[in-house]
Amino acid sequence: MRLVDQDIPGPRRDYVGYGARPPKVFWPNDAQAVVSLCINQEEGSEYSKAAGDDRNEGLAEIPYTMGPEYRDLCAESIYEYGSRAGVFRLLRLFDEYDVKTTFYSAAVALERNPEVGEWLQKSGHEPCSHGWRWEEHWLLDREEERQHIQWTIESFQQTTGQRPLGWYCRYGPSVNTRELLVEEGGFVYDSDAYNDDLPYFTEVKGKRHLVVPYSMVYNDGRYVLAQGFGGPSDFFDICKRALDELRREGHAGHPKMMSIGLHPRWAGQAGRTSALREFIEYGVAQGDVWFARRIDIANWWLEHHEEFER
Repeated sequence: MRLVDQDIPGPRRDYVGYGARPPKVFWPNDAQAVVSLCINQEEGSEYSKAAGDDRNEGLAEIPYTMGPEYRDLCAESIYEYGSRAGVFRLLRLFDEYDVKTTFYSAAVALERNPEVGEWLQKSGHEPCSHGWRWEEHWLLDREEERQHIQWTIESFQQTTGQRPLGWYCRYGPSVNTRELLVEEGGFVYDSDAYNDDLPYFTEVKGKRHLVVPYSMVYNDGRYVLAQGFGGPSDFFDICKRALDELRREGHAGHPKMMSIGLHPRWAGQAGRTSALREFIEYGVAQGDVWFARRIDIANWWLEHHEEFER
């Protein structure tokens, strides 16, 4: 029996992409790989009884789950660590090496910690929307999601001095998210996909839209997941190995991009920051790696994609 994809709401699946002939991309200054450091700044926007939610947030790196009828002060304090200490440790690290990053920031998290928004402006990091708060977009109806997107834009303008030009949902988008972003008209790209090593265009309601894919593989979330990293050396090892392989592909004529996901409450812990420092030092020392904000990658692609050979 032949399997046929169903005609259902949302984007159509693409199993081929660039296929066997990926474009021969060239990055600025003849870089052979581009590294995008993405800081998921969520702390302060997560679910909590203190915020009026009916449950506590998980992923708190504690060995128990407290019932939703109770307020979990320990879980709250772990998220507070990311906001109070971890995010500033990471920001100082990036400034030390003059590495520009993309902050996947939830609007509410920035509102509750305005010094982060000020630092992003001062240091030139990209404020990219991680939604209005850390929420599941697929639980919102279309009009609710449209409203939350608008709240996010207005909030970013107040806390960072600019609207977000990129978008990345918590976990995943709804079937309406990309259409709503294109409909709003001010977003250059979204990162709600994990399906390639290069940016690509897709069509949304007859309009061309750029996707800059993300990754869950090179992600500090693996420190706390069941099948995750044993320690900081594991994080460094997989990131180094990935960069080495991507540089090899670049020198063979097909430069790619690498996305690394970081969270202030996890990577902002000193022992883990040391592994990130080690990776940044390694990447910078190669001399052919471009550490770039996602908006810079997006703009480069928009300006040069027609020059890439296939």
